[in-house]
Amino acid sequence: MSNLWISDEQSETTCLISPNQSRTPLSTFNRYRKIKRAQIELETSIMLGDDDTVIPTSNITISNTAPAMVHAEQSSRSSLKYRGTNGSNCIALTDSDEITIDEASAPIESRYDDFHTIDWQRDLARDRLRHKFIVKRSKTPFGKLSSLWDAGSGWACVLMVGLAAGTIAGIIDIGARWMSDLKDGVCADRFWLDREHCCWSANDSVYKDADCAAWTSWPEMMQFYERNFFYYVLELFFYCGWSVLMTGVTVALVKVFAPYACGSGIPEIKCILSGFIIRGYLGKWTFIIKSVGLILASASGLNLGKEGPMVHLACCIGNIFSYLFPKYGSNEAKKREILSASAAAGVSVAFGAPIGGVLFSLEEASYYFPLKTMWRSFFCALIAGIILRIMNPFGSDQTSLFHVDYSMKWTFVELIPFAGLGLFGGIIGSLFIWANIKWCRFRKANKTLGSNPVKEVLVVTLITAFVSYFNPYTRRSSSSLIRQLFDRCGPEDFMMDLCDYQNKTFSFDKVDDNYHTGELGAGVHSAFIDLIMALIIKLILTIFTFGIKVPAGLFVPSLAMGAIAGRLLGITVEGIAASLQVRWKFVAFQ
Repeated sequence: MSNLWISDEQSETTCLISPNQSRTPLSTFNRYRKIKRAQIELETSIMLGDDDTVIPTSNITISNTAPAMVHAEQSSRSSLKYRGTNGSNCIALTDSDEITIDEASAPIESRYDDFHTIDWQRDLARDRLRHKFIVKRSKTPFGKLSSLWDAGSGWACVLMVGLAAGTIAGIIDIGARWMSDLKDGVCADRFWLDREHCCWSANDSVYKDADCAAWTSWPEMMQFYERNFFYYVLELFFYCGWSVLMTGVTVALVKVFAPYACGSGIPEIKCILSGFIIRGYLGKWTFIIKSVGLILASASGLNLGKEGPMVHLACCIGNIFSYLFPKYGSNEAKKREILSASAAAGVSVAFGAPIGGVLFSLEEASYYFPLKTMWRSFFCALIAGIILRIMNPFGSDQTSLFHVDYSMKWTFVELIPFAGLGLFGGIIGSLFIWANIKWCRFRKANKTLGSNPVKEVLVVTLITAFVSYFNPYTRRSSSSLIRQLFDRCGPEDFMMDLCDYQNKTFSFDKVDDNYHTGELGAGVHSAFIDLIMALIIKLILTIFTFGIKVPAGLFVPSLAMGAIAGRLLGITVEGIAASLQVRWKFVAFQ
């Protein structure tokens, strides 16, 4: 049986309560041995924090039932429960504690109040006590099996998190693409397919921006086939109606069931990983509502992304699965190891970068990140990426939104426009931050907007859908737009304005590497103007969108604006190079 030490505040000494005193009257506590506090800390290797509450002997009572229990109550604040183990001679008491002196029991979970900070030293000390208890029981066959399971439980937990995170990410990507195309129409024969897969299933060799016979628009579903004014008005009505309906359902779910499901979630995740307690932020309801809401909000056409919320969802998965393993579910400090690995998995499925996820968790999110957590984070991120690759939500055997071929050589002179592009990005970023802060302050001060988040979401959605409908690049989802801007022109893109070049050196059997190095055609000039308008529209709408009460990230809109600016710069440099090349040839001929 173990001993329990109770600190005495006045004399800074420690009182020893032997187990055989469990049924002794309270008056016998006056007969105890006093040992200095520093000596006790040295012998037990447990550090007592400055905020530990000292329990006077007048408040100590002993239960009359076995096992022996010392119960102390001082206030109605947070309650921490510990159990004594064989060989543990000192346990810190805080506020209201129940300590069972039983060598057959291990420390049980500690509870913290909402919006409190965990005690890292105490929780890690409790984990060391738990480990000593398991080691002493490992002499028996069952104890050895329990010790092996305890050692491998961390790997099992991150494996489950990786599998679940990859699956959820694939479902969200597929669902968002299908519902995004639902604003324009439906696949008549196979309604469960999005537009791209619908055209592929119909053996339509040309899909990009071309009419697909298998895809039916909503006016055509109502027997309006002629492309007249009424046709486009009806198409606009369905486009805006679906967008408002999706965001309306999303904001209603968030407001009623899970208020924590709105926003990106990354700032709060960083606070939680640093040791802050936010009850319900990583709960099952937040996970369910944010998963459904993220699909609807992404498909509605709002200028937001799903990459930031994926980190929040992955951490929700890690928090839920941690309770299957008492080693992590009952210890807030150890639980942060699983949450760090979950954050890495979230970045992995968002960008298709397992190593990038580990670096994000290490450098940006985590406060406590031991070496073993790094390997587990990489394993979790790798498993999540593999599952997403197997599900293949983008239909390109890639886990990322876009794939770029860097085989083309570049010259030193090209660094000048690259530097200009970086300068432009910095200016746009500063402008966005300044304007968004101003808008958030106005929203907070305005009673109409501050007290009616549902109206704000619906109004922003309606304006976004109406303005975006008339521009072919803002009408697309941000993910689809990024993929289109990063694609190189080929023979299948002859109907796209971005690929309207006057000198095309290609055949349908072989495409020349210089396919789009000719002079710019009328379609490219038209696309150039549309891209400029799309950049301005996206910048303005993103300022008003980020901060509304729906699941929303900021990575994809930022990438979309950067991709538009890069394509504009590329077209400009390409046109200048083609013009200079023609002039040089003319001078050389003369």
